[in-house]
Amino acid sequence: MTFLGKAEIVSKVADKYINTVYRKFDYPSIVRLGFFVRVPYKRIILSRKNILKRDNHRCQYCGATTNLTIDHIIPKSRGGEETWENLVTACIKCNNKKGDRTLDEAGMILTSKPKKPSHITFIKSSAGKLEDTWKPFLYLY
Repeated sequence: MTFLGKAEIVSKVADKYINTVYRKFDYPSIVRLGFFVRVPYKRIILSRKNILKRDNHRCQYCGATTNLTIDHIIPKSRGGEETWENLVTACIKCNNKKGDRTLDEAGMILTSKPKKPSHITFIKSSAGKLEDTWKPFLYLY
């Protein structure tokens, strides 16, 4: 895209290049498009995988990272729905301890309040290592 003039390099990786037979190009880290490309809004799908990703693969009651399940904060039998705000990651032990009760009845507390994640959250978690030069562009100063 930079070769065709459709984008410009904002930041490049030092001492790294893309080599062709006749030319050597800078290796971009951040590029800026020369014109706006409208991307349709993509909703983050409510799924087991995405709940685990949002909760950083940790039990939201005790912090365990093994034997994880999904728990309804307000049980389905009491009108609890399958929403981002009602589903959390829980280990089997905590899920069984809570059972078919509310948090107050079970005497348990959440480590963080569940909410619908933003696209930035998912970019951050799926990108792996974030370059420091990317943070101002991802609103992660």
